[in-house]
Amino acid sequence: MRELVLIIDFGSQYTQLIARRVRELGVYSEIKPYNYSLQKIKKASPDAIILSGGPSSVWDKGSPKVSDELFNLDIPLLGICYGMQLIVSSLGGGVEKSEKREFGPAELLIKDSSDLFGNLDNKSEVWMSHSDKVLCLPRNFKIIAKTASCPIAAIKNKNKRIFATQFHPEVVHTQMGKEILGNFLFKIAGCHKSWSPKSFIEKTIEELKNKLNGSNVICGLSGGIDSTVTAALLKETIGKNLHCIFVDTGLLRLNEAKEIVSSYKQMQLNLKVVNAESRFLEKLRGVSDPEKKRKIIGKEFIKVFEEQSNKIKDVKYLAQGTLYPDIIESVSVKGPSATIKSHHNVGGLPKKMNLKLVEPLRELFKDEVRKAGKVLGVPDEILCRHPFPGPGLAIRIMGEITKQRLAILRQADSLFIEELKSSAIYDDIWQAFSVFIPVKTVGVMGDERTYENVIALRAVTSTDGMTASWAKIPYEILEKISVKIINEVKGINRVVYDISTKPPSTIEWE
Repeated sequence: MRELVLIIDFGSQYTQLIARRVRELGVYSEIKPYNYSLQKIKKASPDAIILSGGPSSVWDKGSPKVSDELFNLDIPLLGICYGMQLIVSSLGGGVEKSEKREFGPAELLIKDSSDLFGNLDNKSEVWMSHSDKVLCLPRNFKIIAKTASCPIAAIKNKNKRIFATQFHPEVVHTQMGKEILGNFLFKIAGCHKSWSPKSFIEKTIEELKNKLNGSNVICGLSGGIDSTVTAALLKETIGKNLHCIFVDTGLLRLNEAKEIVSSYKQMQLNLKVVNAESRFLEKLRGVSDPEKKRKIIGKEFIKVFEEQSNKIKDVKYLAQGTLYPDIIESVSVKGPSATIKSHHNVGGLPKKMNLKLVEPLRELFKDEVRKAGKVLGVPDEILCRHPFPGPGLAIRIMGEITKQRLAILRQADSLFIEELKSSAIYDDIWQAFSVFIPVKTVGVMGDERTYENVIALRAVTSTDGMTASWAKIPYEILEKISVKIINEVKGINRVVYDISTKPPSTIEWE
């Protein structure tokens, strides 16, 4: 049985980062909402629990809480920021509002260099983000670190194996954050490095063999990493019983369909290619709303799968490349909230469809999928490609989808990506693409006035797509790309560069 760390989410922007850091250290982690029942926690039997930060104050009416019994389960516990304040207030200590909100770097002074801070320097930089502070400790707790403005920056109750930090060890700005989390996992909780993409593959293949029992499975391929690694994993599990369908929606990039089919033949997948361009474009005619686009495309994909599955005998399952961030973004782990965007892989199948869903990658973050794909022998031309959304270019064209707009976007995007590759910076960027904006601006070409559309360039750096910074592409490269697009793409006379981060923006525009 593999080890498990449960991360209880109180709404922190860093919760997913905690999960990734724990996995990077070789221990499997899962995120659960703050109202995840004590009964379910006991049933999961985690090796350790981490309480995340969050935007609330523990003394606010309706602020998220956990059962006090959680602190008596004899499970190693680490509270971070709000998690620390919750531990203190729940066990009889005091929390009050700070004179001023503390956000940014601070120098941590370690008072107790055992346990959580074992083998660490006595001073290091940490990252603070809080507006409340601990005033007094519960019984049997002691202070183990402080900063100039935060006299209680870390605490412990060694007998109960409960530890907490006011700062965030999961962010890169905390210099010894990885070591602190490692001390908690290995020295305090007694975990071992038992999780990796390779161990995930071995475990998943074993589980899938038992679940599928040689059944026929249909898998929709998009040419992206997620669906391809899903197919590679299932091929290892059920061989020729996997029936892959690649749907050319007419929403792919320049020459992409031919390149994808070539890669799949190299992988020796049992593949059916379906040309459905006219079908998708007809459904999208006149549609401008991004949510409607996504839902139309998702439904049409399902219809194609249904039609194709009817041509194959005894198909029982539909495989999808759903990832952990898809689940997190589509369904808030904190309870009811506004949907950021519908994900084409999330939300279930129509009731009339008789196929069960299998999502073997739903536990993984994007970078973990790449590592798993490497182990499975997926070609580099697919593994090294930037992420591409299931709805394709439909959500990179603002407004209505037309053949003309698709042609313009394909050409501009191809020029953009070609230049990034020739400049040897493509692999340094998480995701780069062009966006067609149907807003006409005035320009001058030669002696003539022009009134044409805008292309926006988007390039970001990230590790898993949950957060992203805009890529600092050198000006001379951006200038070269802009000149090429304006000179070579008819219908474009202006190029702009998107310098938004995620959050508050999303990576894709729609």
